[in-house]
Amino acid sequence: MIGRLSRGIGPGLLIAAGLPPWGWWPLSLIGLALWYRRIADQAAPVRFRTSLLIGLGWSAPSTVWMADFSLPGWPAVVLIFSCGAGLVGLLTPRTGRWARRVAFPAAIIVIELIRWNYPFGGTPIASYAMIGVATPWAQAARLFGSPFLSGLVVLAGVGLAELRDRRLKPTLGILATLVAATLAGHAAMGSTTVVSTREVAVVQGGGPQNTRAEICENRNVFERHMATARTIDRPVDLVLWPEDVVHPAAPSIATPSNCNDELLRAEEASQRLTALAAELDAVVISGWFARTDDNNANRNYIVAQSPDGRVTDLYDKVQLVPFGEFVPLRSLIERFSDLIPSRDVRPGTASAVLDTDLGPLGAVISWEVFFDHRARDAIGNGGQLLLNPTNGSSYWLTVVQTQQVASSRLRAIETGRWVLQAAPTGFSAVIDPDGTVQQRTGVSESAVLFATVELRTGRTPAVIYGAWPALIGSLLTLLAIWGPATVQRRSRSTGKPVRR
Repeated sequence: MIGRLSRGIGPGLLIAAGLPPWGWWPLSLIGLALWYRRIADQAAPVRFRTSLLIGLGWSAPSTVWMADFSLPGWPAVVLIFSCGAGLVGLLTPRTGRWARRVAFPAAIIVIELIRWNYPFGGTPIASYAMIGVATPWAQAARLFGSPFLSGLVVLAGVGLAELRDRRLKPTLGILATLVAATLAGHAAMGSTTVVSTREVAVVQGGGPQNTRAEICENRNVFERHMATARTIDRPVDLVLWPEDVVHPAAPSIATPSNCNDELLRAEEASQRLTALAAELDAVVISGWFARTDDNNANRNYIVAQSPDGRVTDLYDKVQLVPFGEFVPLRSLIERFSDLIPSRDVRPGTASAVLDTDLGPLGAVISWEVFFDHRARDAIGNGGQLLLNPTNGSSYWLTVVQTQQVASSRLRAIETGRWVLQAAPTGFSAVIDPDGTVQQRTGVSESAVLFATVELRTGRTPAVIYGAWPALIGSLLTLLAIWGPATVQRRSRSTGKPVRR
């Protein structure tokens, strides 16, 4: 029993080792190779059980931050992810060398895309693409996005298994595929054009990690970011603040007696940000969190303010965090956790682009950067730079924060854009279109990242086509493998010959 558990969980732990914050991607390839070999020549129930255990070893450590967010929710997510891995085992044939080589990555692509979108909007965390962004073939994501890169990571694991079994021809074929995809990804950068360069400042106010939203603390968060922004000592065109650091109290709420200072109000915050934009002669983009006008919901949005005091545009977050910003099955969940929000955030409906004095800038707020389709919306509608104001200050450890940096790197490669990520307590980052992290802050430090970035136009294949080529190709692959087998089984069960 213990031997079977270790044979299953062991490869899963190796796969997890390639994910942020660890990032040892060669170990992931070894884990995938072991997975691929251990389900060979096995009956369907064994393939499912083995794969489920591998999924457990992979998903539990890479989502451990959820235990602090929702203790009942973490094992539920681990179980869902593990069952997905079990389905991969079922969809990979027990025999047939060529069929297994293509079915294994195709099945993982399909299962990844399902969990990235369902249920409750999807959970695209701890993905194989996050492993892939650190590999030499990361640029291939510019072709058909993160699902395609996930498939290449898995294919590389298959190649390692074939090398272990001394099958030179398929090993060389897989290596040639990785090289060709990488070169094509680099070439696809030619679909974008530099229109100008801009000086930018990314503001991180600092402060303690693993904190909860608290009404008396909202002013302190704002003041830390204002003080840090006032250290900007050079000409800049754009100043980016994080998500949710402007959190004014509703007019009807009086300052509690336990607060050391008056609560922050919207009018004061707006006036001081206007003064900051004028003082720096720069566009200031700040993250706000406030009640809706009808007081029935919250809004999570960013505001673009020009140096002359005008608010040129704002963007409401569209892709919301389940159980964090909206609560599915609220009446049930409230029985198990008191950490869920008292009211939901109302999602936006507009395109993910801010009109500014610098031109159209793409915007994905926090959680949205994990979703490639949100970045496609931003860049497909004219965004020349991708902004990711975020707030990970309430999370335990740095697992989700480092995975967010990996997601920002993926979005940079896919879209061919510079990405600016601003967080109140870390990690803030400047990422170039090749996915290289040019600068990154430490946790809890007060810092300003200065950079010269390019504004670009043009659409890469990943922006144009998204996940569809990878999904359709994977489904057709699985259909070609399993379709004839299904027909033959039906023929044997009915005793009727198959018509051709």
